[in-house]
Amino acid sequence: MIRFGPDTCTNVDQASEREWLETNGLGGFASSTIINLNTRRYHRLLMAATKPPGGRLLLLAKLEETLVIGDRRYELAVNRHPGVIHPHGHEYLKEFRLDPFPIFTYEVAGAQVEKRVFMLYGENTTIVEYKLGGDGPECVLEVRPLIAFRDFHDLTHANGAINSTVETRPGAASVTPYPGLPALHFAHDAEELNETGEWYYFFEYDAERERGLDYQEDLFNPFAMHFHFSGRETGTIIASTELHNVAEGPEFRRSEIESRSRTVAEVLTGNALAEALELVSGQFLVKSNERKSIIAGYHWFGVWGRDAMISLPGLTLVTGRWDIARDILLEFARTINQGMLPNRFPEGDEPAEYNTVDGSLWFFEAIRALAQHTADYTFVQNQIYPALRDIIDWYVRGTRYGIQVDARDGMLRCGEPGVQLTWMDAKVGDWVMTPRTGKPVEVQALWYNALRIMEDFAHRFGDGAAETQAATLAKQSRAAFTSSFWNQEAGCLYDVISTDLINTDLINNAERDASIRPNQILAVSLGHSMLSEEHARQIMDVVERQLLTPYGLRTLSPHDPRYRSRYEGDIGSRDSAYHQGTVWPWLMGPFITAYFKVNGRTEDVRQRVQQWLNPFRDHLGNAGLGQISEIFDGDPPHKPRGCIAQAWSVAELLRVVVEEHLL
Repeated sequence: MIRFGPDTCTNVDQASEREWLETNGLGGFASSTIINLNTRRYHRLLMAATKPPGGRLLLLAKLEETLVIGDRRYELAVNRHPGVIHPHGHEYLKEFRLDPFPIFTYEVAGAQVEKRVFMLYGENTTIVEYKLGGDGPECVLEVRPLIAFRDFHDLTHANGAINSTVETRPGAASVTPYPGLPALHFAHDAEELNETGEWYYFFEYDAERERGLDYQEDLFNPFAMHFHFSGRETGTIIASTELHNVAEGPEFRRSEIESRSRTVAEVLTGNALAEALELVSGQFLVKSNERKSIIAGYHWFGVWGRDAMISLPGLTLVTGRWDIARDILLEFARTINQGMLPNRFPEGDEPAEYNTVDGSLWFFEAIRALAQHTADYTFVQNQIYPALRDIIDWYVRGTRYGIQVDARDGMLRCGEPGVQLTWMDAKVGDWVMTPRTGKPVEVQALWYNALRIMEDFAHRFGDGAAETQAATLAKQSRAAFTSSFWNQEAGCLYDVISTDLINTDLINNAERDASIRPNQILAVSLGHSMLSEEHARQIMDVVERQLLTPYGLRTLSPHDPRYRSRYEGDIGSRDSAYHQGTVWPWLMGPFITAYFKVNGRTEDVRQRVQQWLNPFRDHLGNAGLGQISEIFDGDPPHKPRGCIAQAWSVAELLRVVVEEHLL
């Protein structure tokens, strides 16, 4: 349970930096701050995934509540409008807790009102429950829904095209503001429902303002509900794209509590960090077609191939969700084209984007992890192995964007002007921030690792030709790797070797990028490594000294003149800092794995690693509650930035805690 008392709840600045998140397994979500002050365009009570996991539409923005006691009205809402916070409902908020879903406790003029918010798994449904506690006075709760009906990236503005009609029937009301969009149904047990048809103007979202984006929105109120707390203690609203009866609310709540309790009970670790991450790990597992997939992060990411493969071991394998892991891998195997795993599945009906060199290589690592955890080689052989062969064949003969094995050294080259193919993929317009064209170091590490995995599978499955091919390529690339990538002066690896692909003299005509970046850590952490023990140790020393922070690894050494210490400002400013110093928590997983490989697993080493994990335990109570953020600033105090909940941040920390027995 995460809890905040009145000191935090009544402080707008502190409260607005803490955000809760509910998800529905479809890609939809509900989210806001702990005082329900929406600071993002993505803060809503019902963000529906109409084409799971995409097609996300913001239907219900929020509920504005007013407690009426006698002739006095006490507004519980909190909004920012130009130059003012109004109303001041946070002044009545005495407690917020996440237990297991958001619960708000208000105290007003002797009355206590508890509000619960949760989503129903597998539906675009948000349930809000109110409970009057104590021996306070009789009162009426007035609730006014504010709707938007827009794409989740857009903003709504007052317009005359809206259909303000409210269809009512006993215990329910429905609105369909615009043609072609789904209806929003409200099941309720209010005594009164009055149509209003009013626009509320100029809501401002601080996070969007800080990001240099449009930040003002208008919202529409179709009706008001009145719950009379006289002889009753509870009131319920079920907002959904489905038709429901309000009587279903208590059973829905019990089901959600039992489901989340089972999730925690299945963690046999006793480790607070592992239990917390296990509890939220399922929020990234979403429906895709008829199978499961992994959403990269909330609020604005969709399904990304590379992120999914990196996240899969931590979200599914160490948590025992083996059937879900198989489903995800089968779904991605189905989408492989010219040996490439899709990098991104856009919202709606747009085709998948194939622009990642390493996604297919992470696919190999995910399959290896599945085999390690499940020993299900029959599944690998019958369902996945042909896809692995196809990837190797395409990478050898060449596929999109110049991705091809260099016959001179067996290493993998990639890149064309204007494209970004590695995980360092920030781009503004035609400007690629870190193009890394040629032979990126982590791509070589992943390629060698994939070849050895292929060799092992081919041997097990009696595929002699594939075994010989993989072994030959692996031996060739390993022979060239150290002489090409070792930076003797810095005591670590070059980040990229950019070669003239026409000139055959690789060593003398190579341009080596000596930037100190975290990509080289994968050359140490992956199961199949090309490095000597001494070189691995030197790399770890350099990375620890220059890149390690309390929340992960910097993407560039602070000694580099291009280093950016803060991820802030408009889109161009933020993207230019994205991989130029910004800290990424997901890299803590490979770093800790590599650290154990190099230093052994003595008690002193384990204690040091535990100290590195402590800041993440504290972080669970900041930013996205119970979650791990996407990124942090490179310099202290390392403010969390980006998405409040990132799949590979959660997954890699959970994986390393469980696999390395940090319990």
